[in-house]
Amino acid sequence: MTGLWKTWITLWCWGVIIFGVVLVAAGLPATDGIARALYAVLSDVPAEGDVFAPHGMRFSVALMGAVSLGWGFTVLFLLPAIHAAGASAWRGLTAAVVIWFVVDSAFSVATGFALNVVPNIGLLVFYFIPLLASGALKSAR
Repeated sequence: MTGLWKTWITLWCWGVIIFGVVLVAAGLPATDGIARALYAVLSDVPAEGDVFAPHGMRFSVALMGAVSLGWGFTVLFLLPAIHAAGASAWRGLTAAVVIWFVVDSAFSVATGFALNVVPNIGLLVFYFIPLLASGALKSAR
């Protein structure tokens, strides 16, 4: 993967990282504004209420932010190795992205956050565009 598609997938990683930062910021009342607004958009939870109650909710959201940060940085730093390894490595990463999408989207719907499927679809589409356009999934002949 080179040129535009390499830049695109790098920006995709940074998007995952930025989302992680937003969720980590929800760990503290002083920095939870963006996450609070996100919850208000994605569910029927009022933005002015305590969307992070009970107590463990704030921890859980911040923890998921840390996981998103780790996931984004892991993929970002492994991109050169994934590219060098070829189609099998891209298929492995793609399987991980699809597993995330299915599980996250299913639980979003099951827990009353069905609108979260929309950004999930966006993230999935923005992953697949450079992947398919670059031919990264094709085995070298």
